[in-house]
Amino acid sequence: MILNCIAVDDEPLALGLVCSFVEQTPFLNLFGRFSSAVDALKAIHTTKIDLVFLDIQMPGLNGIELARVLDNSKTNKPRIIFTTAYNQFALEGYKVDALDYLLKPFNYEEFLLASNKALAYSELVEKSNGATDIAPNKVATSESVIEEEYLFLKVEYQLVRLALKDILYIEGLKDYVKVWLQNTDKPVLSLTSLKALEEKLPSKKFLRVHRSFIVSLDKINSITRNALQIGKINITVGDQYKEAFSKFLSKWV
Repeated sequence: MILNCIAVDDEPLALGLVCSFVEQTPFLNLFGRFSSAVDALKAIHTTKIDLVFLDIQMPGLNGIELARVLDNSKTNKPRIIFTTAYNQFALEGYKVDALDYLLKPFNYEEFLLASNKALAYSELVEKSNGATDIAPNKVATSESVIEEEYLFLKVEYQLVRLALKDILYIEGLKDYVKVWLQNTDKPVLSLTSLKALEEKLPSKKFLRVHRSFIVSLDKINSITRNALQIGKINITVGDQYKEAFSKFLSKWV
């Protein structure tokens, strides 16, 4: 698979470095180089671009603003890898669903690792019959990917593969989720919503039982009318989820 990409940076030396890295990478095709985000946007609207290496601090339309425009676009949405000297933009990068975040100065090894994530994402899209919006289907860019036996969850700009059979339960926080796994005391943390995961997880294996919890059905140890136990944790069933829980409970009795 070959990815069409562009590089956008108002600093000539930084732009030249990214372009040289692209040209060294067999699966990347450098379609163009741009010193302004406005010029890059014109190219994206007229050509199928898979990947954008994007600086953030630029005059006029900056990188974050360009990413927001692309994120709201319904068609031709390339993935973005930010290239910047300022690490304070990392949270903004998450919000616009950036695939990765390269902090200047970076070397070719770091560049290649980020590019491989873009390649892995594109291959997942292809396997999902061309679905390009990660959120609604079986592929996820900004957040997660559900396949038959695995969940691909975005963790610190990586797609981390989690086996569904290893998931005990998923806990929703305000802007994050914690995925609790068997045989480990530390959860996997990802910037996504419990609702987004609920829509992707197979309903035969997982059930939303509370506004803050999704549980793995085959990991439940015991059940009462209003609660359940998984390992050492007791989870109360929320009022709005009691009907669905009752249907599940009826299979136990």
